[in-house]
Amino acid sequence: MANGSESKSKNIISEEKDKKGEYTYNTQQFNSVLEDENKILKEAINSLREEIERYRAPSLMVAEVTEIFDDKALIRIPNGNKFYVSISKSIAAIYPGDNVLVEQKNLNIVQKINTAKNFEVEKFVIIEKPQILWEQVGGLQQQIDEIKEVVELPLNNPELFRKIGIEPPKGILLHGPPGTGKTLLAKAIARSTNSTFIEIVGSEIIQKYIGDGAKLIKELFQLARNKAPSIIFIDEIDALCAKRIDLGTSGEREVQRTFMQLLAEIDGFKPLDNVKIIGCTNRKDILDPAILRPGRLDRLIEIPAPDKEGIKQIYHIHAQRMPLDKKINFEKIYTLSENLSGAEIKSVATEAGYFAIRNRRHTVLEQDFINAIAKVRKEEQSKEHLKMFG
Repeated sequence: MANGSESKSKNIISEEKDKKGEYTYNTQQFNSVLEDENKILKEAINSLREEIERYRAPSLMVAEVTEIFDDKALIRIPNGNKFYVSISKSIAAIYPGDNVLVEQKNLNIVQKINTAKNFEVEKFVIIEKPQILWEQVGGLQQQIDEIKEVVELPLNNPELFRKIGIEPPKGILLHGPPGTGKTLLAKAIARSTNSTFIEIVGSEIIQKYIGDGAKLIKELFQLARNKAPSIIFIDEIDALCAKRIDLGTSGEREVQRTFMQLLAEIDGFKPLDNVKIIGCTNRKDILDPAILRPGRLDRLIEIPAPDKEGIKQIYHIHAQRMPLDKKINFEKIYTLSENLSGAEIKSVATEAGYFAIRNRRHTVLEQDFINAIAKVRKEEQSKEHLKMFG
């Protein structure tokens, strides 16, 4: 222990004898070590001081430039108000539509943001497409053929339409009762085409501030054109395209502004090219006639409740992997399942499996399906009181 400390001190302080036999100490190396440590500590202090100043600095507000006047600009802040402000000389060029950073006190422009997007429209693009095949959609062969004519055929073989000299419809509307397979058809379209699939719900488009919803619509269509061929699927389109009424509320006016932007994008000056629009709703009766006229959503495809042949196909799809008893009379099951939707038939198959599990059986019997149908119909009847509210 003593030898270690002694050798360490000799590395820092060297002892020398002078002519008189006295010891002198050389502290030059020791001082250089202290200076290096002092330098490191000063750099750490400066870094911490800069970090503290950064935290104390006031935050900047994001605004949108609407007009330019020499060294002045008209900006719009997030709450919708507009201000006439100055532009910093350090900024090279600003154009209407750019996003900029402004001081919160006097709102002068201090920096330009490279992107001009307020919304992350990329989140609406489905990268991993659904694994639903056309074979997994039962009882809707006529509707599937119509959808293929409007969506798949123009995207895959546009030359056919050029030779005939016609333009294919820009979009279609899938309408019908709930649970009949409208969204399922959209998933099958996304799977069967090599195009970019953009999915959005009508209520997502409605934004809080004036003009934000219209801008989102514009960016969605611009994204679709950039990634063409592409499909824009608007689920629950009645939330956006309901009949226009004069309520006088700001919220209703904002919905109408967003709706008019959608109409302008569908049949505006910029062609849609290889962009197709699919709307989906179970309330066709409340849609505005402007969205249904020829030239917009041209083809209206009704998705009805399945007939007996459709019921048979749907049961085959959902029960093909189930261990079924060979004595099941499926004709009786099909008859009892009349007026049920595709989603309810899927629920019947699921409930029949649960009945078998509860009874500790590895096969599903005919009685399991009968009990499941009775249970699903009972749940359907329990919701009858909701119809009085529209």
